[in-house]
Amino acid sequence: MTRRTVVKVALVSLGVAALAAGVGAAAGAWGEDPQSPVAAATVSWEGVLTAPTAASTFAAPSADEPPAAEPTPVAPQPPAFDLARHPTGDPASPWVVVNKQHPVPAEYVPADLVDVAPGVQLRADVAPDLTAMIDAAAPAGARLGILSGYRSYQDQAATRAAIEARRGFEHAERYSARPGFSEHQTGLAVDLGSGTQPGCDLQSCFAQTAEGAWLAEHAWEFGFVVRYTEANTGVTGYAPEGWHLRWVGRDLAAYLHGAGVGSLEEAFGVPGGPVYAGG
Repeated sequence: MTRRTVVKVALVSLGVAALAAGVGAAAGAWGEDPQSPVAAATVSWEGVLTAPTAASTFAAPSADEPPAAEPTPVAPQPPAFDLARHPTGDPASPWVVVNKQHPVPAEYVPADLVDVAPGVQLRADVAPDLTAMIDAAAPAGARLGILSGYRSYQDQAATRAAIEARRGFEHAERYSARPGFSEHQTGLAVDLGSGTQPGCDLQSCFAQTAEGAWLAEHAWEFGFVVRYTEANTGVTGYAPEGWHLRWVGRDLAAYLHGAGVGSLEEAFGVPGGPVYAGG
């Protein structure tokens, strides 16, 4: 045996001795008696040095185990309707709310009035939807006529005075706005007549005509709401008027119809009622 070989054997012997000492020390550190049978048990070098495998540590999944369920896709929700898109206090806004608590300035005149019938004007945005609605109603036997549209403050004063003189103050309070409190001044409201029963024009029986029934069911499809109904009298402050339509645009009209909201006051949280601002 050469000197180099003797050195190698000595080093290996020292390493084995150190390893054995380390195992014994570790056993004592974990609270085991190094002289106990357990501590003195002989462990093969293969058992000491072989690392555990994944197969020996984790159980393999059973062949009978069902696969994990796929997550159920969630349908995207449509965005909430934006009721703040237009102001409700500006007479030029398509969503302005005019009632006995919220008047229109006496000097206000819409800047975009157009003729929709002889002597009748409305805002330009209203005219196409009004024409489309009248055309759609005809095949169903509803012959709609245009009776009234935009009225100036002075026109409304004359209209109110005539009704009050003919029917009395109490009747006028329920059916005709005081000047400055009329939707007609915005150019967004229109009164329609019945071609099948003209005797019911501007009368409560209009609701029972072919035209009144058709409007109650279909006006929303063209951007209009029947503004004053039996259901919303307490909120709007007016008796039912099946002939008085207010244009709000097709998107808002569809929202109100789908949500079952009966008035602009309820939709926007705007106060109304039968009492005029200032008494």
